[in-house]
Amino acid sequence: MLFGTYSTDGFFDELFEPDGRPRTGAEPLVRKIESLSAGELLRRQQDAERTLLQLGITFNVYGDGGGIERIFPFDVIPRIVSATEWDRLEAGLKQRVLALNMFIDDVYHEQRIVGDGVVPKEILMSSGAYRPQCHGLKPPRGVWCHINGADLVRDRDGQFYVLEDNLRCPSGVSYVLENRYVMKKTFPEVFEASSVRPVVDYPSRLLDMLQSLAPVTVTQPKVVVLTPGIYNSAYFEHSFLAQQMGVELVEGRDLLVSGGLVRVRTTQGLERVDVIYRRVDDDFIDPDVFRSDSMLGVPGLMDVYRNGRVALANAPGTGIADDKVIYAFVPEIIRYYLGEDAIVPNVPTYVCADPADQAYVLAHLEALVVKTAGGSGGYGMLVGPAASAKERAAFAERIREKPRDYIAQPALALSRVPSIVDGGFEGRHVDLRPYVLFGEDIYVLPGGLTRVALRKGSLVVNSSQGGGSKDTWVLAHKSAAESKLHQAA
Repeated sequence: MLFGTYSTDGFFDELFEPDGRPRTGAEPLVRKIESLSAGELLRRQQDAERTLLQLGITFNVYGDGGGIERIFPFDVIPRIVSATEWDRLEAGLKQRVLALNMFIDDVYHEQRIVGDGVVPKEILMSSGAYRPQCHGLKPPRGVWCHINGADLVRDRDGQFYVLEDNLRCPSGVSYVLENRYVMKKTFPEVFEASSVRPVVDYPSRLLDMLQSLAPVTVTQPKVVVLTPGIYNSAYFEHSFLAQQMGVELVEGRDLLVSGGLVRVRTTQGLERVDVIYRRVDDDFIDPDVFRSDSMLGVPGLMDVYRNGRVALANAPGTGIADDKVIYAFVPEIIRYYLGEDAIVPNVPTYVCADPADQAYVLAHLEALVVKTAGGSGGYGMLVGPAASAKERAAFAERIREKPRDYIAQPALALSRVPSIVDGGFEGRHVDLRPYVLFGEDIYVLPGGLTRVALRKGSLVVNSSQGGGSKDTWVLAHKSAAESKLHQAA
């Protein structure tokens, strides 16, 4: 039995109950794996890796003497989410993105939430993601955050929490689609028996959403994907999504503003562009408004946008809701705009700009994870339990010098999923990044990117820090037990 020696080690395991029984919905997968020899399972893992290599599923790693292109590690044992669990997560994500959209709109207009004392003015104005140039913008349909990728984690108690929000240029959905393609080839019979909800229609839903943002006078909108170029860490995804949607992938040098419109250079001449799915950060999209030294953007773009003659997704300024200090206020933001409690709670968070919180953090660094307000990719953070006394002392000094730049959270016991290690199974910690599209309505892709910390004991799942990914199976049907609980409720 391949799982005969597998242990949950006291963590919440996504496939197994504490007593070793498969969780509801995982039985077909576990049975199939148990029917295989170790050699056959490894062959399937190797076939999956070979397929991903042939597909060119790569990302770039910075900081090692330039960008290094690597194959994104993949493990064939999927994460399974029950239909009941997903219903709650979906409702919580829709609630969250709706409230954050209202917050962003308020920030760049009346700032009622500041006036009412819910979010301190100094916290808002000192954010590195706050863009005063965006005041008064009126994006199509009043939607700022069209594509969102929140990071979720499950603690030892089995509860899902939102770890952070990603509303600027959330990446990773291409891996979701390619992982699913590979898994359907690896375990076709189990996939069919498990009634897994599909993800293949994401590109068409993304295109529909983008087209819905076009000026109302345009009947056949032209959509493009704006990329910083081949050296960007997510360039594979930019090209993949453009290809899947059947639209052009462009760089800033391919676009220009002429006659009050954005146009793209083609072999047939200039063509009007109506919607830009930008994978370029705010600071670089228009050197006339943001960074004047940017070579990635389009001079005059923001004027066209303000005049309603081109749509941008996501809207400029959306990153204010990415700030990890603002994140700490999201439960209050939801309550303020919607009059509801958060369906999916935040991880408990200490804001170092608050003197009481700062004092607690400095006294308990050995038990906390400290993050920078604008950090990403697992960089610039301190994992207290794994850090040395010298590292903790250095971080304490940084916190004292610039408290607004830091938050701290408990070091959670992230849930685990069995992963193939040296021909056997070991538990590895995971998170989950679902993707939300917000246009005429709000759509949550069923599943998302399960990122896995492949290093033993590591809690850092980012690809740049040695993490990989797994397919995420959201079950389409409730089990008999789930149905009874639902009826009782």
